[in-house]
Amino acid sequence: MRRSDLLALAVLAWAGAATAAMAGDAPRRVVSVNLCTDQLALMLAAPGQLVSVSRLSHDADSSVMAQTARTLPANGSGAEEVFLLAPDLVLAGTFTAPATVTLLRSLGLDVVQFTPAQSLADIPDRIVQMGALLGREDAAADLIARFHGDLAALAAAPGAARPRAALYYVNAYTSGDKTLAGDILRAAGFANVASEAGLTAGGTLPLERLVMLAPDVIIQGRDYPGDARAEATLDHLALHALAGTRIAGRITDRDWICGTPHVLRAIRSLRDLRLSLKAVQ
Repeated sequence: MRRSDLLALAVLAWAGAATAAMAGDAPRRVVSVNLCTDQLALMLAAPGQLVSVSRLSHDADSSVMAQTARTLPANGSGAEEVFLLAPDLVLAGTFTAPATVTLLRSLGLDVVQFTPAQSLADIPDRIVQMGALLGREDAAADLIARFHGDLAALAAAPGAARPRAALYYVNAYTSGDKTLAGDILRAAGFANVASEAGLTAGGTLPLERLVMLAPDVIIQGRDYPGDARAEATLDHLALHALAGTRIAGRITDRDWICGTPHVLRAIRSLRDLRLSLKAVQ
């Protein structure tokens, strides 16, 4: 079939979807072009409602829901490709290419952008937003209730000692308390040494400063195949020479990337790490 024929079919399908949307019905053909909206939609959409997710969601290194995402066609997040899918709702992030968002809207598509979660408190808000867009408010309410219950079960006991921890990634990058990663660390019962270094958001924590802070544990980010100078700090001899500092295993990045209930897996892993530190004291 010629490209012009595909475009004509897409226009007809879009017209039908737009008519349903104008009638106040829940969207019938939803396309997501962002990893985090992929995950929220996969958790909440009705069967058949979500018709395509971003290509990144199929990557098991980045997507915690890769197996589920692979049951749906992947898109490359390009405007032309998305338009040809004839969606009546496009889910994007605030970091989605502005040109893509502008073009899709100029073509008459409804594009809703989600702001990345900066804390655990943002996660229920994102779930509510997605539930309302998909007409799945009840499912969203159930998901939020489970999230709150599971999070409370993982909380450290009031007054419990908080080991000092550093999040340390390639290029000596770290996350402060006013980030989702920092909030995950807090919820697991750790104190973030980035605060002692004056960092509240993300930023660089020089190796020398990290050594001087001498945290109880250093939780490292995932390194990648091949050699790169950006990763040199992760294996520096100075870190391994720190007496009383434990170098934890690599972080599973996919558990931390998006503000969804899947962050509970990261909190659970960190809680277990904290309890293991206590056990050897």
